[in-house]
Amino acid sequence: MSVNDLPHPQLELPPLSLYIHIPWCVQKCPYCDFNSHGQQGELPQQAYVEALLEDLRQDISLAQGRKLHSIFIGGGTPSLFDAKHIEQLLEGARGLIPFSDDIEITMEANPGTLEHDDFSAYRAAGISRLSIGIQSFANDKLNLLGRIHNQNEAHVAAQKAIQAEYRSVNLDLMHGLPNQNLEQAMADIDTAAALNPPHLSWYQLTIEPNTLFHSKPPQLPDDEALWQIYQLGQQKLAALGYEQYEISAYAKPGYQCRHNLNYWQFGDYLGIGCGAHGKITLPTQNRIIRTVKIKHPKGYLSSNTYLAEQTEVEIEERAVEYLMNRLRLMTPIPKQEFERRTGLPRNVLTEGMEQAKHRGLLTESAEHWQLTPKGHMFVNEILTQFC
Repeated sequence: MSVNDLPHPQLELPPLSLYIHIPWCVQKCPYCDFNSHGQQGELPQQAYVEALLEDLRQDISLAQGRKLHSIFIGGGTPSLFDAKHIEQLLEGARGLIPFSDDIEITMEANPGTLEHDDFSAYRAAGISRLSIGIQSFANDKLNLLGRIHNQNEAHVAAQKAIQAEYRSVNLDLMHGLPNQNLEQAMADIDTAAALNPPHLSWYQLTIEPNTLFHSKPPQLPDDEALWQIYQLGQQKLAALGYEQYEISAYAKPGYQCRHNLNYWQFGDYLGIGCGAHGKITLPTQNRIIRTVKIKHPKGYLSSNTYLAEQTEVEIEERAVEYLMNRLRLMTPIPKQEFERRTGLPRNVLTEGMEQAKHRGLLTESAEHWQLTPKGHMFVNEILTQFC
């Protein structure tokens, strides 16, 4: 019997988020595979904000009456835009789609593009959560990564952001950097933790296609060194009071990133801006769609319509798409959530989950599946059971 022959639960409308992409940065980092473009001359801030709001206006029907649960402004380097234009953008968005009372609004920022006065200005503009791309507090590692800030600027930016009374601040750190040893990786964690941010992202540098590092690979730590860094880093972060709630995300109690949680729980999100992706559930049509907007700034700014691609998440693909996101989280997977977010009966997962249980990768109760510590190490192997 195929998936299509089984009785399907009703799809629900999950929480709705908004992703806004600002594609410019001062210079392209050699490890970055995001849709970003080096700044050349003055940025078209006003024109781009107007285009973003028109892009959102064209997507209003996809909100289906929902309020926005969270907003994430990413890039590129969004902090290249001044607070005045960020405020205009947020006010315009609020006029098109209502905000929930407790909406979380995150903006990414880089230390090399922030002046001290900007911290309070962005908060006054409506940003409630700042995510700062530190990557490392060591000058030699920052140079190898092509970052435009130094360790002092990183420390000052993090300190100023935390003092600016945002609802939350995240510091982005990378490990497994070129020529990095265990002591250097732990020193970055210690320096970040001494600033006491509510949230830390700590993830391994990976070499991605279509990057400078892919064509000219740096010397990275070997697998044994990477495993030592990961194990000790996990222990250190836990001892410092940071709970790992996702593969690379650690938070003090109550400070998990609501926007990213919505992604990982297979929630919905509109995506506006150059190359932005969206995922939307249409319950009355039993459909889930993905959208992609025009990628290049020149084409985006000269267009009257911004949608470049719309694809269907076919019924046969929904289980693995859900699991690819949900297995990133440390919390149990509610069987009812799976049904409501995919429109599939839970028994479509039975065979694959039984195999994972047999290998000690997960446990099961009447209401949940839960990865074991071993399971978190073999997520990709679990996913192959459903492909």
